[in-house]
Amino acid sequence: MATEKKPEREDWTFEELREQADELRNRINRFRQSLGRFFIAKQPLIDLMCVAAVAQEPLLLVGPPGTAKSDLVLKFKDALGVPSEDYFEYMLTRFTEPSEIVGPIDINQLREGRYIRREQGKLPTARLAFLDEIFKSNSAILNILLTIINEKKFYQDGEPQPVRLRVLFAAANEAPEHGELGALKDRFVLKAESLSVQDEHFEQLIDAGLANEVHRSLNQKPWVEGHCSLTDLLKANRYLTFLFSQRRTNADGDEQSDRNVFFPPDVFREFQRVVKTLVREHRIFISDRKLVKLYKLCRARAWITSGGVVTRDDLRLLSYLGESAEEMALLREKVPLLLGDAN
Repeated sequence: MATEKKPEREDWTFEELREQADELRNRINRFRQSLGRFFIAKQPLIDLMCVAAVAQEPLLLVGPPGTAKSDLVLKFKDALGVPSEDYFEYMLTRFTEPSEIVGPIDINQLREGRYIRREQGKLPTARLAFLDEIFKSNSAILNILLTIINEKKFYQDGEPQPVRLRVLFAAANEAPEHGELGALKDRFVLKAESLSVQDEHFEQLIDAGLANEVHRSLNQKPWVEGHCSLTDLLKANRYLTFLFSQRRTNADGDEQSDRNVFFPPDVFREFQRVVKTLVREHRIFISDRKLVKLYKLCRARAWITSGGVVTRDDLRLLSYLGESAEEMALLREKVPLLLGDAN
């Protein structure tokens, strides 16, 4: 299969996207379901990756080594047909230098008094990126990442310029406890655990793992089936952005926002109740910024799965707000109970 060509434009109109919306949803759903066949018990994580990609919100995968964190991202990237020039990945350490992430200083430009980095092939020019062990990076890297993630900007010679990054996945072996990492952790609204599956799926894991070894040795990528492209995800994001901006008038002549149309009052009250319970009773930190992004993520999940309004099932995203291993375990248990699902 040929790799996806770069789109000539990303300024699709609402009318264009409205005509394509159903097919975009179908493609994304075929993609996530198809990719799930190549993993054991990782479908919820793949679904979450699709939601984060459509919402263009970064996603953190947390789990011990050997639990498929990197493999999930690499197969996700391959299955989208993302060309090498649009992809960047790196494993960070406390010794990682900015030049490894955003490019080396251009010596010729420096001689002329300009501080310019040659960013081609680095994070600022990628549309999809994967940063492994992101919290092991040093303060210089953390400051650069905060600007890129939060502002979608990268500074050249003191001047901000937009980055091409649209989808960011990161991984960590464990959730960091250091306070100075709080700002970066908060940028990742969703933090999902990738856990070992051998206890429940011992035989399937052996069979799938062996098949994976064969594919790697023979340079085969059967998960590249052409169901969906990165451009499809970008179009979905732009379509939802248009919906967010719309103001509609109901039969009584009252103006309605996106929340009035796509977030039923009873579901919104449940959303508010669960959030308040998590904050007040369980001391889960949810910043104002994170709350708004949660709304957007719930809408993206609802659009992907049903194409319509948010349901109680979409509120399961609240399970992925944990900042530490203890909070992740707590939310994994408490959120389903709060939503009335004891299973």
